[in-house]
Amino acid sequence: MPPTTRSTFIGRPGALVGMVHVHALPGTPGSSLPPDQLVRRALADARIYLRCGFDALIIENMHDRPYVHGPKPPEVVALMTRVALAIRELDPRLPLGIQILSGGNADAIAIALATGASFIRCENFAFAHVADEGLLATAEAGPLLRYRRSIGAEHIKVCCDIKKKHASHALTADLSLADVAHGAEFFSADALIVTGAATGRPTSPADLAEVRAASDLPLFVGSGVTPAQIPSLLAHADALIVGSAAKTGGHWSNDPDPARCRALVKARDKASTTRSPQASSGRSASAKPRRSR
Repeated sequence: MPPTTRSTFIGRPGALVGMVHVHALPGTPGSSLPPDQLVRRALADARIYLRCGFDALIIENMHDRPYVHGPKPPEVVALMTRVALAIRELDPRLPLGIQILSGGNADAIAIALATGASFIRCENFAFAHVADEGLLATAEAGPLLRYRRSIGAEHIKVCCDIKKKHASHALTADLSLADVAHGAEFFSADALIVTGAATGRPTSPADLAEVRAASDLPLFVGSGVTPAQIPSLLAHADALIVGSAAKTGGHWSNDPDPARCRALVKARDKASTTRSPQASSGRSASAKPRRSR
C-alpha cells in the first residue's frame, strides 16, 4: 500500500507534524498564565509552524508535568478545547491532533469531536507499561474505541505509540517491536508511532524498518527528528512528529524557531524528491504476513 494512501488523513507523504506544547494549564504545578495568554501563546506557536510549511499540528499539555494518569479535570479539558478551536480557526482544513497527558485519551477524543480535529495520539493503546507517571496497567484500546463509537466519533483516527517513550518495557521484554505492532493493529489502531527512549531522543531507522515490515498501517516517527535524520526516517515512515528540533535551542519547552522549522521543511522536501521507489512502496516483498488471532 503506497504512502499516498496510508497518510491521507494527515496530508502529503512525509508530512511534518508540529507539536504545540500548551503552557501549564490551571491547577497544575507549573501553571502561571491566565487562559487568554495560554491561548495566545499556543496560537503564536501554531502560526510559526504553518508559515514555515508544516502540514499538521498536535496540541499537547506537556507542560502539565508531573502527570497524573487517567481522565482529566474540567479545567484541563475546557482549556485544551479552547486552544484547539482557536488553532482550527487559522485553517479549518488543517489536520489537527490532540494528546492529553497522561492517559486522557477519552478526553482527547471528545475534544477532537467538538473542535473538528482529525486524530489523537494515544501512548498506551495496547499492552501494559511502567512509565515515569507510574504503572499503566490497562491498555486503552477496548474502552477507548467503545467510547469513540458511542459518541459518533469513529472518523477520528487513533495514532498509537508502541513501546512508548519515558517508560520501562520490562513487562513486555519478550515482545519485539513487530509483536507490539501486531497487537496494536489487531486492536484496531489507525496508525503506529515509533519513538526514541525519551523526548528529543532519536528514533532508530532499524526500529522503523521492523515496524514497517510488520504492518501496513500509517507509520509516524514520534521523537528525535532532525534535518540530518529525515532521509533515513522517510525511507520507512509516512509522517514525522517534530517538537524539540523545531524549538529554540532544540529544547521542547521553548518557542518554535522559524529558522529551525524552515530547515526541517527544506530537508523533508529534499528527501521526498529523492525517495526511492522501494521505500515508497510500503512493505517489502520479503516481509512476513500479518498475524491474526
